[in-house]
Amino acid sequence: MRPFAHRLLIAALPLSLLGAAVSHASEVELPNTMAWTAYGTNSSGYAQAVAIGNMLQNKYDSSVRILPGDNDVSRMTPLKQGRVDLCACGIASYYGAEGVMMFADRDWGPQPLRVITTSTASFGLSLAVAGDLDVETPADLAGKRIAYIRGDDALNKGTEAYLAFGGLTWDDVERVDYPGYGRSFDGIIAGDVDASFTTTVTPPAQQLASSPRGISWPVLDPNDEAGWERMAAVAPYFRPHEVTAGAGGISADNPVPSASYPYPIVVANQDLDDNVAYGLIKAMQENFDDYKDNAPGALGYALEQQDLQWVVPFHDAVVEYYKEIGVWTDDMQAHQDNLVERQNVLLTAWESFMQDAPSDDEAFTAGWMEARATALADADFEPIFE
Repeated sequence: MRPFAHRLLIAALPLSLLGAAVSHASEVELPNTMAWTAYGTNSSGYAQAVAIGNMLQNKYDSSVRILPGDNDVSRMTPLKQGRVDLCACGIASYYGAEGVMMFADRDWGPQPLRVITTSTASFGLSLAVAGDLDVETPADLAGKRIAYIRGDDALNKGTEAYLAFGGLTWDDVERVDYPGYGRSFDGIIAGDVDASFTTTVTPPAQQLASSPRGISWPVLDPNDEAGWERMAAVAPYFRPHEVTAGAGGISADNPVPSASYPYPIVVANQDLDDNVAYGLIKAMQENFDDYKDNAPGALGYALEQQDLQWVVPFHDAVVEYYKEIGVWTDDMQAHQDNLVERQNVLLTAWESFMQDAPSDDEAFTAGWMEARATALADADFEPIFE
């Protein structure tokens, strides 16, 4: 999964290439109307989708209808059903491609998703730790009280990944269950728990920072290869990230070496029309200046912020665009081919499993996860989720 290949090649490219438009390549051809799903109307993901939609309307007379969704199901279902062209999703898009967690269900299974683009902004995704504790790195969390959010696989997986970076598991900490994410921060402020997973800029983190306990963020040494390998074994979508925005005084002048992954992750089904996929990535890159300042986090769509060796394959037409502008390498193509092969293994395993799947829901999930792990291991892939 190449845990250390984070935007290194793109960041090293000449600025003249990064800023160049490719006029000799195919033109942008977009439909008159498109439909996207996104996070709720009060989210930065929704604001970014609006900003991009306004650019597409102004530049190409292509209207974007944005359908807000409050959870992963409401965002991903219309994409699965073909009722929308794109989803400006979160990390659930990776879980969908892998057929795990909520997607290890008879109504879902592995989804043939393809990335169009992503945004990696200035914030990080980390464990917010009470500032009155002497926690400097994830290893210092041993014996601490850590929030577990019932029903929120993504947050709990993030916590597990941070613990793994420090050489810990849930067995090395005191797990404290909460019915919701906000309640866990109330618990930290009240002194009932010590840490909960979040983004560095979220309002609950700001509230904790202004409370008597204060806030701290574990430092992830970017040179700790063993730590990053342990984290990648749990959640390979994390990447090293210098966080420059967040509660507790994080800024460009006071950054924190930490981790992040893209948000939003703009995905489509693999059969999205090539002209639409190509037109979108070309329009978003060549007109970046027209929307980059119009929504929080939109700066993260810059070419130099794109991780071209991430964990979900790109749409073929997006790959063609990156080839045309000269940033796509042989290593990137090998990584892309590997991801597509992994997804094909999963899709084949799902088709085979469904031919004689158990009727009981618990047995179904357990059986699929076993069949999934076996198929991946037989094809020399790491199952990751077992």
